[in-house]
Amino acid sequence: GWAGEGPGSGGKNRRVCHAAARLEMGGLWEEFNRLGTEMIVTKAGRRMFPTFQVKLSGLDPLADYVLLMDFIPLDDKRYRYAFHSSSWLAAGRADPAAPGRVHFHPDSPAKGAQWMRQIVSFDKLKLTNNLLDDNGHIILNSMHRYQPRFHVVFVDPRRDSERFAHQNFKSFSFPETQFMAVTAYQNHRITQLKIASNPFAKGFRDGDPEP
Repeated sequence: GWAGEGPGSGGKNRRVCHAAARLEMGGLWEEFNRLGTEMIVTKAGRRMFPTFQVKLSGLDPLADYVLLMDFIPLDDKRYRYAFHSSSWLAAGRADPAAPGRVHFHPDSPAKGAQWMRQIVSFDKLKLTNNLLDDNGHIILNSMHRYQPRFHVVFVDPRRDSERFAHQNFKSFSFPETQFMAVTAYQNHRITQLKIASNPFAKGFRDGDPEP
């Protein structure tokens, strides 16, 4: 369950070349992925569930690292949900790409030892469909598919560190975390699984529409 980087991880700084990340709650992500994960985006910003969490290994305990995430479109299509077949269908070309943003883990920068000591949770990250968002949330287009990416960046103390920027990070993608951005859940089985597995969805269970 540990993900290293694919081809092309050669030439990386020794402080990141051995970094590995294991996706937490992998079984739950798999369960959602089999149904076709949907993540709600709202104007105000909505947290992801499952939360993106990783366990890190292979960092230099004494070096400083910044952890961040970004989200890349999986294709150039927009989709619609066909209720009669319970499936997503391509419905034309993608909308113009939303402004590309990154979300820095709020504990960044921190020593490798600290990052490896506990599970790293991106529970502050919020998804929005507001193109004019000024809260720093990740902006996504609804009815488009995305792949979250996780990046470990070594904070290089050298004065000319920007020359080595390409060597100082390592990226991880977990295919089971792909999702469709939606303003309301389309697949009722996704709704059921979210309610069943999200401790914060209690409001749904009690009939309160806003968890």
